[in-house]
Amino acid sequence: MKFIGYRCSLCGKEYGAEEKIYVCPLDQGNLDVILDYDNIKGKIKRREILTSNESSLWRYLPILPVEDPGGKGTPIHAAGFTPLFSPPAIMEQYSLKHLWIKDEGRNPTASFKDRASAIVVARARDIKVEIIVTASTGNAGAALAGMSASIGQKSVIFAPKNAPPAKIAQLLIYGAQVILVDGNYDQAFDLAIEASTEFGWYCRNTGYNAFTAEGKKTAALEIWESILMVEKLSKPLTIFIPVGDGNIISGTHKGFKDLQALGWLDGMPRIIGVQAQGSAAIANAFAKGSEKIIPVEADTIADSISVDLPRDGVRAVRAAKETGGTYITVKDSDIIRAIGELGKVGIFAEPAGATAYAGFKQALENGVIVPNDPIVVLNTGNGLKDIKAAMLAVTPAPVIEPSMTALKKHLGI
Repeated sequence: MKFIGYRCSLCGKEYGAEEKIYVCPLDQGNLDVILDYDNIKGKIKRREILTSNESSLWRYLPILPVEDPGGKGTPIHAAGFTPLFSPPAIMEQYSLKHLWIKDEGRNPTASFKDRASAIVVARARDIKVEIIVTASTGNAGAALAGMSASIGQKSVIFAPKNAPPAKIAQLLIYGAQVILVDGNYDQAFDLAIEASTEFGWYCRNTGYNAFTAEGKKTAALEIWESILMVEKLSKPLTIFIPVGDGNIISGTHKGFKDLQALGWLDGMPRIIGVQAQGSAAIANAFAKGSEKIIPVEADTIADSISVDLPRDGVRAVRAAKETGGTYITVKDSDIIRAIGELGKVGIFAEPAGATAYAGFKQALENGVIVPNDPIVVLNTGNGLKDIKAAMLAVTPAPVIEPSMTALKKHLGI
């Protein structure tokens, strides 16, 4: 058995795999999934993964704490294994030697959250639950709804009523039971937990369910396979990750730690978290050298990372601290500008994804990184998720009369 239990990230207490818990009963700390590394190493060799024919996150099934959920030929078996782009225009502009932008907008429901939802849906099938519930500003819910729909799993989504309409549309199209909450994400999060307790639903909430990080760690496995196992890098890799709840950055860190435990990774990449200035509870704690996460009143255009109280804050702080990384905060105007710049090289990012690119630019300007550092920037979602924000990054298209005279006048000919 690969999955053998949980370990509290705060007190270190361990629990068996049979325990039906989400967080540590003693201190409410987030739980890390414990894998049987010795057993895994005894059953599979690194080359078996590297030569797999599976072109999705399921190529890493031997080091995931779930069984294959089925659904071959459906979207759940298309999650992950997203492309890495090295846009020449950006590399030339900033005199970069190595740059990769990992575009998670190419996932089945167009965001990074498909990774976590695919694993949670697989876990739900393993433990035979009927309904999965989650709170979401849109992406996590869309991912859960889409992954669930692909194998006939029932899902319930709580979302703030002011979530972007495109994201709400996805939830409904995938057939989930969608309930809009007259409140913010944090209130929807708490309601999802209450509902799971009351009705016995399986809660997928980000940073609350330990299996979400296990899905998100697959991005680290892909970076390891596609870059660290291929490129001859003279310096450690630096990865820029947008941060809201903290689960993507902690999950990515977990992936690299798993690789080290298996003896497959020599040097740990440096992980840099990027938060919007209007939602910077984790960055604030990091700046103080603290793991105490103090809530903020989140206010940012990047709705996917707009969080008052991050639920995976401690592990998110450690992801940067333990890898020699740091935290950067960026203005909403920087985020909007980043959307436009990425668009000019063919990458359409939603505000949360563009946040990582904005942080990369700031880090370069401030000397946190230098041009010969190898760099990965994580775009976590497709720009079609939030057209209203995208339109802020461009000049509206002109309207002209349908005639050559009008066209020439517009072109100044």
